[in-house]
Amino acid sequence: MMGDVKPDVCVVGLGYIGLPTAAIIARAGCKVLGLDVSQHVVDTINRGEIHIEEVDLDGLVHGVVQRGLLRASTQIEPADVFVIAVPTPFAKDGHHTPDISYVLSAATQVAAVLKAGDTVILESTSPVGTTDQMRDLMVGLRPDLKFPGKTKETPDVSIAYCPERVLPGRILEELTNNDRSIGGITPRCARKALAFYKRFVRGTCVTTDARSAEMTKLVENAYRDVNIAFANELSMVADKMGLDVWEVIRLANRHPRVNILQPGPGVGGHCIAVDPWFIVAGAPDETPLIRTARNVNDGKMHHVVKKAAELVEANPHAKVACLGLAFKANIDDFRESPARYVAASLARQFGSRIHVVEPYGALPREFDGTGAVQIDVDTALEECDVLIVLVDHDVFKVIPLAERQGKVVYDTRGIWPDQPGAESVSTGLRLAS
Repeated sequence: MMGDVKPDVCVVGLGYIGLPTAAIIARAGCKVLGLDVSQHVVDTINRGEIHIEEVDLDGLVHGVVQRGLLRASTQIEPADVFVIAVPTPFAKDGHHTPDISYVLSAATQVAAVLKAGDTVILESTSPVGTTDQMRDLMVGLRPDLKFPGKTKETPDVSIAYCPERVLPGRILEELTNNDRSIGGITPRCARKALAFYKRFVRGTCVTTDARSAEMTKLVENAYRDVNIAFANELSMVADKMGLDVWEVIRLANRHPRVNILQPGPGVGGHCIAVDPWFIVAGAPDETPLIRTARNVNDGKMHHVVKKAAELVEANPHAKVACLGLAFKANIDDFRESPARYVAASLARQFGSRIHVVEPYGALPREFDGTGAVQIDVDTALEECDVLIVLVDHDVFKVIPLAERQGKVVYDTRGIWPDQPGAESVSTGLRLAS
């Protein structure tokens, strides 16, 4: 802990990670400025409201704003600690190349107000070496300051990398309780960042170097991706062999050292569907397994579209309900969502026959002009004869068999094992007679 004096903090980027992080830091008693490029986001937060859906976040943000501990702005101001939590998307080159321009832009803004004694922490998921690049950019912008790794004297500024590892829907709990890997450009930087995180993190904080921390974040998500790819490939094998993949996995997992994950229509979100490519980009000749896993999971989406389209064509007069658009259950995040891809593909192919049920958000723009419409779950059960399960939202799981009786069901998530007339088709396609 940095004595009894709480640092002023600036969090750059107020998205799915930045806003919850800013709110938790404010709850710990630090004065926090949240920086965002969107005036709408800034105005929303300054009213004590939120622009994203996350459990318990609305009450927390309202409370810390009311207490004067959190405010938002589009203009950066001096602080003691800067936390950068901006997007790191793919470059628009079609080759899954990481784009760290948002990180470097944020670093440029921070450099303008940086002073001796400050700490800069990058949280954005980034390719290995990004923290060093951020430091090098600041060195060029601020020759009046001494930076870690670039001076033989005591540096004026500390720079570290500390990625989050959270689950949407449990972000506040996991930001507080999960262990953190804190990578400093130097051990001194890591210790400085450690003292900051101990103010609001109950989990174990482990210090390391920045490059190892960057790789750790990528490895965690690549590990998940590879294991999901095995389950998704298995589902397609089961389809080919006429087997029920859910039954095979259930039985195989009775082995004491086997834990196969559940298949689905693909992999989504801004982590598991993206981060493995950052490793591939850094070592393209050494990553055949990681690359293949990515291709398997992306290919699963096309597999599901094909199977779903065949099902719709086989029932030419039926209304079709696609259940879910989010990339995982019970959240409003559609980023890289395979469900969104499948539903939009079907909407472009079958137009007004497609109805979408998504309780956590509105139809994205790619549905405009397709003729597809959004309906609620009760309307879907009353009017639609074909149900395509793409997301395992709780509201879908609790639909009883009686309300599904007589429906044609394609269950890509395995949420309805009681569906009668099961046929061993992709990911547990269940056709009710």
